This record gives sequence, C-alpha cells and structure tokens, in this order.
Amino acid sequence: MKRALTLFAIALMFVHGWAHAQEKLTIGSKKFTESVVLGEIAAHLIGQSGTKPTHRRELGGTRVLWEALLKGDIDLYPEYTGTITGEIMKGKGLKTEADIRQALAKLGILMTRPLGFNNTYAIGMKEEVAEKYNIRNISDLARHPGLKLRFGNEFMDRGDGWLALRSRYGLSNGNARGLDHDLAYRGLESGDVEAMDVYSTDAEIAYYGLRVLKDDLSHFPVYNSVILYRADLAKRAPAAVVAIKRLEGRINGVRMSGMNAQVKIKKQSESRTAAAFLAAEFKLAVSSTEVSMMDRFWRNTAEHLWLVALSLGAAILVSIPLGVLAQRMPRFGQVILGLAGILQTIPSLALFVFMIPLLGIGGPPAVVALFLYSLLPIIRNTHAGLNDISPSVRQSAEALGLPPLARLRLVELPLAARSILAGIKTSAVINVGTATLGALIGAGGYGQPILTGIRLDDMGLILEGAVPAAGLALLAQGLFELAERIFIAKGLRLKPQD
Repeated sequence: MKRALTLFAIALMFVHGWAHAQEKLTIGSKKFTESVVLGEIAAHLIGQSGTKPTHRRELGGTRVLWEALLKGDIDLYPEYTGTITGEIMKGKGLKTEADIRQALAKLGILMTRPLGFNNTYAIGMKEEVAEKYNIRNISDLARHPGLKLRFGNEFMDRGDGWLALRSRYGLSNGNARGLDHDLAYRGLESGDVEAMDVYSTDAEIAYYGLRVLKDDLSHFPVYNSVILYRADLAKRAPAAVVAIKRLEGRINGVRMSGMNAQVKIKKQSESRTAAAFLAAEFKLAVSSTEVSMMDRFWRNTAEHLWLVALSLGAAILVSIPLGVLAQRMPRFGQVILGLAGILQTIPSLALFVFMIPLLGIGGPPAVVALFLYSLLPIIRNTHAGLNDISPSVRQSAEALGLPPLARLRLVELPLAARSILAGIKTSAVINVGTATLGALIGAGGYGQPILTGIRLDDMGLILEGAVPAAGLALLAQGLFELAERIFIAKGLRLKPQD
C-alpha cells in the first residue's frame, strides 16, 4: 500500500508540476471580494505588460495563500501589513515596514509599497442595536456579555483576532462563535447576529447601515494593502513586477470600498470592476472577459469529473486488495480498518489542507484527500462481503482443488461483488459531494460557483454548483446500479426470502 501511495503521489506531483510549468505567472487571491478584485487588477495590469497571467481566485484564507507563495504554486497575491505582523509572522516582533521587508526577504518574498488604503479589522453592529445597548466603543461590549457575537472563522483563530481582542478588552462574551464572514452579514440583517468583525472597506457597512465601533484601546494594527511576490519574479518576469508597482499609492479607501460595492451590491463582475478602475486611473483600455453560464458549467463539470474519477479509481484499485488482506489476516485487518476509519473521521476540509505542504494547491492535493476519504466504505464492504461467504462454499472450492488465488478470483470475489459494489457506490456519492470543497484550495469543480455564490450572496451561483453536484451523485449511483445488473449474475442479486 505504501508503495502504491508513493507512486500515486509522484504521478500527481508530475502532473501538477507539468501544469504549473505551463503557467508563466500565477496570481492568487483570498476568498473575499476585495482580494479577488485586487487580483483581477493585478492580472489586467500584468497582461498589459506582455506576460500572460493566470488568476487563481478564492484560494481560502491567509495560510493557504502564504504556503502557496512560499512553495511557488503562486507568484504573487494581495496581502495586508497587519496580517503579516499579526498572523503570518506572529511573535517575531515586527513593528515597521522595514522590519516586514527584511523578514520577508529572508524567505525569498518581496513586498510592494502600500497600495494606498488601510483595510483594518473593526467590530460592526446594526445602528439600532448599538443604540439600544448604548455601544460606541469596543470596550462597551464588556457591559453586555450576552450579545450574540459572530466572527469570521479565520478571525476566531488568528493572532490578532478574537482571542487577542478578548484579552485586550477584558471581554467575557461566552456567546462568540465562528461563522463565514459573508453569512454573518445576513445574520446581522435577520437579527441572529448582534456584532461581527468587519473590514473597514466592506461595502456592506454602508449598505446595512452599520455602526463601526471605535477601537478605543488601539488593538488592531494598521492593515495597509500591499502585494507580496516571489523574489525570483524580478528575473523571470521583470515587466510584471514593474506593472504591479504601478499600483503603489493609487487606491484609496473610498475607491476600494466603491469597487467592493460594485461587485457585492451592484453585482458587477470583478473583472469588469478592475477594468473600469484601470481605465479611470491609468487610461488603460482593458477588455474584461465574461464567461457564460454554460461555459462555466462545462469547465466546472470537467474539473469535478477529473477530481472524482481519478480519486475514486485509485481508491478502488487500492481498497479491494486491502479489504482482501483484512479478511485473510484478521489481526492486520483490524489495523487496516482502524486506520481507514481514522481517515474518515478527519474533517474533510482539514484533510484537504493537510495535503497542501506536500502537493501544493489545486488538483493534486484535492485528489489525494478525496482518495483517502474514499477508502473506508470499499475496504469495509470488501471485508464484510468476503466474511459473509458460507464456509461450505469455501470448502467446496477447496475440494475441487482450486488454489487460493483461483478461489479468490473465481468464487469469493464474485460472491462478494454485490457488497463491494455497494461500498464503491457509497464512496462515489461521498466523493462527489466532498469534491466541492476542492474549490477552497484551487481545485475548481462545482464548489467554485458555490463558493462565489456564498461570497456574493447570489443564490443562482450557489445552485449552479449545488444542482449539478447532486445530479452527478445520482448519476454515479445509477451507473453503479447498472454495473451491478451487468456484471453480477442474476442469482447473486436475488434477495433472500424472509
């Protein structure tokens, strides 16, 4: 098994490396609107310089992007100085911009000068709720420990996030919970959320009429927007570095907030919003390509099928032999089933992220995570199907003089085939659904429109991914039902009479 997994990982890394080699320059962005817009602006500018960039949108949180940059899976991405000092290089005592540059340079990473706006963290409340409790400063929250606080999942754990804020202000709110940042805004509107973390350039602040609480103890640092890029980019694509440096000092907070509003409130695409900014600021005529719904559907379908087919196919090839070993060697079998069971209990998103240090971002780590997640149902059903074969049948096969491998191939596996196919069917359905999480690490598929739809509060986009994913799961189940009818003898498909 170890050798098979190693060969599988090497093959995936080869495919990943080949694909990456085809991309001259890769831009990353986080899974919130402002980062995507800045990524599009950088992509348009670099494209004008003669280098063809690829923008990998919505790749998850800070750690995913940072690890991808260090590994070389992306060449640059928009970041914030406060995030660098408080999260990426937490505990290193970085205070000034010069400190940040020096620390980054040691890792082979360079940073532009600030783009012109400070997108700091803040705490926001509906104006009427804040007025009701007479809350104007963050310190006022201490007088209302029962408030329903909901913070972005990243904010809950990062070094400058909830834990540090609670300690700084002496807050005792035990009702603080993690929630997707975009969903929290909807919670504010419905009354399910009374206070949340906001970014100071969020378009929703004005749209929902929020009161931004004063950071009266100056907890949050300055979050100047910058672009981080790999040092070797200056040699590989010097024109691209010159292009992104043109953004230094050119985007103020009002303009950035306006661009966020164009996308989040007015539903204009990030590409068109970026093109409009470049036309106004640099007099550049940039064409923004709009992808049709059908083009997105076929692209997402191809990506999703690739993820599912490769991971499920590998799981079938590995799991059936493991199931046979588990049945033949009971003690070793308990170890196999136990390890597969442990893999199944790991949260699927965590399993995806665990693969990033080994395989980077994109398809390869998603395929390996889906492969590992698909093992247990097939191993367990293979084991159970072989165990359920009547001892008299085994004895008859032995009496006919069949050697062990022939008994396995001609008698035992055909008798256990129905159980094995049931395990494969279960794995296939789980695999199709879990593969939607691959979008969070750049693997694409049906998860991409779901992720974008949640970010933009667009139910149509969510359904664009959810409905085909459900349809694909039903199709997979139907295909395996058909396979059962074709490959399993009718007599073996008969259900026992009660």
